[in-house]
Amino acid sequence: MGAEVSIDAPAWSGDPFADDFFYNAFDYFPELRALGPVFRLPQYGIWGMAQYASVKSTLTDWETFISSAGAGIQDLRKEKAWRPPSILLETDPPLHDVTRGAMNKVLSIGELRARKEAFQAEADRMVDALVEKGTFDAVGDLAIPFPLKVMGDAVGVPPEGRECLLPFSNMLFNSFGPPNEVFLKSIEESNAVVAELFRQCSRDVLTDDGFGAALYAAVDRGEIPEDYAPALVRSILSAGFDTTVNGLSAAVYAFAQYPEQWQILREEPKRLRTFFDEVIRWASPVQTFFRTTAREVEIDGVRIGKDEKVLLFLAAANHDPDHWDSPEVFDITRKTVGHVGFGHGIHVCVGQMVARMEAEVVFGALCRRIAGFELAGTPVYKRNNTLRGFEHLPVRVRLA
Repeated sequence: MGAEVSIDAPAWSGDPFADDFFYNAFDYFPELRALGPVFRLPQYGIWGMAQYASVKSTLTDWETFISSAGAGIQDLRKEKAWRPPSILLETDPPLHDVTRGAMNKVLSIGELRARKEAFQAEADRMVDALVEKGTFDAVGDLAIPFPLKVMGDAVGVPPEGRECLLPFSNMLFNSFGPPNEVFLKSIEESNAVVAELFRQCSRDVLTDDGFGAALYAAVDRGEIPEDYAPALVRSILSAGFDTTVNGLSAAVYAFAQYPEQWQILREEPKRLRTFFDEVIRWASPVQTFFRTTAREVEIDGVRIGKDEKVLLFLAAANHDPDHWDSPEVFDITRKTVGHVGFGHGIHVCVGQMVARMEAEVVFGALCRRIAGFELAGTPVYKRNNTLRGFEHLPVRVRLA
């Protein structure tokens, strides 16, 4: 890629995709922010941003920092990729307006309200079963099966084979990083399920009352081309699955670490509609994303050339003390407007309202049954090039 370097451009010699960085990311963030609004990452010939102001500004300026060259380290216009670009995450206007418009209709507030009762019923059923157990894995027993069930039903995919989403989604987010061992391993693990996932997203397999059918109906109305529908169905499933799993399990972990916050949530149920944004800010399940410069641009005296990759450290921005008071503290009473955990600008997460609703019904059910959480073992993180979350999170609950 060969970044075009200004004479005084600061540089960081570390590797943001190394194991050490993944497990200790929050310890590195102050060092990255101290480099200034923009810095070089010479190991990959790319640029980085970790301060809140520069990250948010970059996400806002979609004309200078484009997505159509890929949301990962590869420039999909120049390098042969193992996958076609996402027609949602990796497009710019005017094409992005078409795909985003279709998704906004399918995932509208009205559509979500119509499904909330079903989501709540499943949350109540699942929480009741977990309460009976007393000790459980917040990932394998809750954060994975809940969205797999409710979103699978909402999209309209068959119950059999939904588990193929796990390795596929993991691989998708790994692909935004370099072709390291983590990515290559996830490719191997997902090879066997790709065909099944594609099959589940076809018109003749989906139910006629789900989000998937609604996207195919948009094809019939001439709003999107035929080949867009299965791609957008896959986007709902894959892009929204691992992020929700990591968000739900991060919430359990946060409340185990901050029991006073759990008491606030139980005493003030109105916060069930807003607390998840603090979870997303504090834990930042999506740690990074890339943009690409469409033109030469100067930031704080540092010149970046055209067609350069810029790695945005979303989690570092969400913990920038120049913007947030005591950012390391989990506080559900905090005003979280403006956090970049769901992205920002025209590419802000299209499924964020779905994720909030899933969190609201799950933790509403937990509030009614559980007085508190505590860890019942050592949490195990799941290695990924883009996401940060748990593979296992053993917890014990105290009944209300």
